[in-house]
Amino acid sequence: MTAFHKVIATCSVRTAMASDEPKAKKLKLSEDEKTESPSKKAAVELRPNLLFGMGNPLLDISAVVDKDFLDKYSLKPNDQILAEDKHKALFDELVKKFKVEYHAGGATQNSIKIAQWMIQEPHSVGTFFGCIGKDKFGEILKQKAEEAHVDAHYYEQDEEPTGTCAACITGDNRSLVANLAAANCYKKDKHLDLDENWELVEKAKVYYIATKDIKEIAKKAQALPKVNAKRQRIVVFTQGKDETIMALSDKIETFPVLKIDPKDIVDTNGAGDAFVGGFLSGLVQEKPLDQCVRAAHYSANVIIRRAGCTFPEKPDFK
Repeated sequence: MTAFHKVIATCSVRTAMASDEPKAKKLKLSEDEKTESPSKKAAVELRPNLLFGMGNPLLDISAVVDKDFLDKYSLKPNDQILAEDKHKALFDELVKKFKVEYHAGGATQNSIKIAQWMIQEPHSVGTFFGCIGKDKFGEILKQKAEEAHVDAHYYEQDEEPTGTCAACITGDNRSLVANLAAANCYKKDKHLDLDENWELVEKAKVYYIATKDIKEIAKKAQALPKVNAKRQRIVVFTQGKDETIMALSDKIETFPVLKIDPKDIVDTNGAGDAFVGGFLSGLVQEKPLDQCVRAAHYSANVIIRRAGCTFPEKPDFK
C-alpha cells in the first residue's frame, strides 16, 4: 500500500516506538557521524546493512482476473481496501484460479527494495525487519526479498498468516486488497531486542520512518528526539505531480517533479514508496540532498510506468 507522505530521518529507529515502551540500547555514533552533515560529506564506500527499514511486510500477489471474481468478493475495479472476513479466502483462490506474480511488498519494504535496486552493488545494503507467518506465503516472501538483494530478517510466528496484498487486475484497473495479518504481530522483545538483530541496527547509518497523516508527520517531525543532536533532521514532503518540498533546519527548498505524459502512466500505487527508495539510495551514499531528490524523482518516474512496484533489471539514472 502506498504511503502518501514520507519522512526521511537519520535518527534512531527506536524513536518510532511508543514512548511508554521500555527504553532500549542506544546507537553508537562514530566521531564522523557526530560532527558531519549528510549534505557536506563526500560519497562513502558502500557496505551491507548501511540502510535500515522496519515496517509491515506484505507479499504482493498480482493477477489478471475476471468480473465474476471481483463480484464474488464485492470488489470495485479500481480501489484499495483492507481485507474483511469475507475476503480471507480470496488470496488462496487467486493463486489457484489465476496466473499470479509475487513480489516482496509493503510500503517500507518497497522503499528498501527500490533503494537496493538503485544502488545495485554491493547486495544487502538495505536491511529490513518485520513480522511474517510460518506458512507458504512467508516462504515465498523470504525468497522474493532475497531475489531483490534485501537483507530481510523477519520475526516468524504462527498466530497469524503472512500479510498479503492482492492486486486484482481487470483491463487498466487494479483492485487492491490488503490483509495485514502477521504484519501487525511484531514482538520487539522477541526480535528487535535480540543481540544479533540489534547489531544490524547499530551497523546502519540511515533509518526510514513512514506515515500517512500529514498532520501526524508535522507533529512527529517536530517532537522526535534525536540521538545525534549535531546532525540535522531532514523532512521531505511529496505532493504527487506537484513540487517536492524539503525542510532542513530553517531552510525550505522545492524541486519540480519529472514530467510524464499521462498516457505513459500505468500504475501510481508504488510512486511514494519508490520516491523514498530513490532518496534513501542517495542518502545512504551521503550524496548532496538535491541529488537524493533527483534519484527519488527518477525512481518514482520509473515505477509509475509499470504495473505494481516493479522495475527493470538495472536503473539508468545518471
